[in-house]
Amino acid sequence: MREGVIIRNARKADAPKIAALINYFADQNLMLHRSEEQVMKLIKDFLVAEVDGRVVGCGSLARLSPTLVEIRSLAVSEESQGMGVGKRLVSALVERARQEKVPRVCALTLQEKFFNKQGFRTVDRWEISPKVWKECIYCPKFHHCDEIAVVMDLYTR
Repeated sequence: MREGVIIRNARKADAPKIAALINYFADQNLMLHRSEEQVMKLIKDFLVAEVDGRVVGCGSLARLSPTLVEIRSLAVSEESQGMGVGKRLVSALVERARQEKVPRVCALTLQEKFFNKQGFRTVDRWEISPKVWKECIYCPKFHHCDEIAVVMDLYTR
C-alpha cells in the first residue's frame, strides 16, 4: 500500500487532471474518453487519489437505477499502479454506495481479476441491464464490447 495517498472528493480544479488521466488510457483503447466538460458536469461523483498534492488516480460512481450504481472512469497513473491506489479508490466508492444505501455496485472493465480480488463477481453484462440500456447502446464499442461485467451485492434483497 502506497504511503501518503489521500482519497478525497474531487474539486472543480481537478477536472483537467481527471480528464487527462482518463484520456491517457482511453487513447490506448482501455477506457472511454471523457472531456473536461463531461468531467466538470459530474465532478461531484468523482473521487481522486492524491500524492504530494498531485492527482494520481480517479474514479466515479454513477447511479443507473435506485438499486444499482456503476464504478466508472477508474484510472491510476502508470507510476502509481501496483501500490494499492486503485484498491483504495474502489473501496471508497463502494463505501459511498453503502452510505447512499444502494444495494448493488457494478463495473464494466478490462481488469476482471482486479475487481474479483475486491469482492466483485463476474456476471453476464445483461445482468446489469439498466447500464446496458441506459448507457452502453450509445457506445461505439456496443456491438463488439470487450469489457467484462462485475457486480458486488452490498445488501441482501
